[in-house]
Amino acid sequence: MGFSENLLVALNRGFKLPVHPFNLQNDGAKTYAEWQFEKGAETLRFYLAFASADEMFRGKTVLDVGCGAAGKTVYYATLGARRVVGLEILEKYRAEADALAAQKGCADRFEFVCADAKDTGLPAASFDTVIMNDAVEHVGDPEAVLRECLRLTAPGGRLYLNFPPYYHPYGAHLSDAVAVPWVHAFFSERTLVPVYKRLVRGLPDEAERIDFRISTRPDGTEYFSYINHMTIRRFRRILSALPARCPYYFEAPLRGFLTGPARLPGLKEFFVKMVVAVLEPVAA
Repeated sequence: MGFSENLLVALNRGFKLPVHPFNLQNDGAKTYAEWQFEKGAETLRFYLAFASADEMFRGKTVLDVGCGAAGKTVYYATLGARRVVGLEILEKYRAEADALAAQKGCADRFEFVCADAKDTGLPAASFDTVIMNDAVEHVGDPEAVLRECLRLTAPGGRLYLNFPPYYHPYGAHLSDAVAVPWVHAFFSERTLVPVYKRLVRGLPDEAERIDFRISTRPDGTEYFSYINHMTIRRFRRILSALPARCPYYFEAPLRGFLTGPARLPGLKEFFVKMVVAVLEPVAA
């Protein structure tokens, strides 16, 4: 490995890894689905200034886009949803999702659907609530996915979404192995890819993590295909082109004392913890 790779490995030893579901699962502490279920209430707090949990879920048909192992999807079912569907492109999560739904007594109201979020094949206007938690930053064509979500939202329904912008301290989504905050602002992908592979070497799920995060371009270079580098600026540009109105939009700062920097153009990309938006479809 070269100088920059060795420097990053050395720096990484000086930081503590954030809690991450991959590592919790390896340690036998809890499954990915269980971790997601526990995070359900924390995710919803970003919307509570606009809508209550009852307004979002009770008696509603709900679609959770990019659900992973569907822990949050099942959590929504416990809030009184009439029917919940977890949409995920990776079939491997189905068994874990179904097991959690059965454990929580929600199996009769839960369905796991494996499909591409930009072309789901689901009926139009079939969901009262569509929710995307930490998903828009992962899809290959975010505008197409958001248009599909709006197509699936029933009249009077809403699309709720939130995501950490790319230059969030851990916006590179490597914090299962790389603990250095803002690492992607200081080191290139050419450095990050081999370092990530080195840091996960020997883990029981090493191959799975690498396959999950890294792809190869036609020219042979490796890159992180798991993220699309969604910035606040890019999202707002996409938002302005959608057939929707946005009754609620909020940029949550990393910490209260960082509210000032989180409002400044340019700096906000580094100091906003979460972008939150609620969309309502409008007729074409």
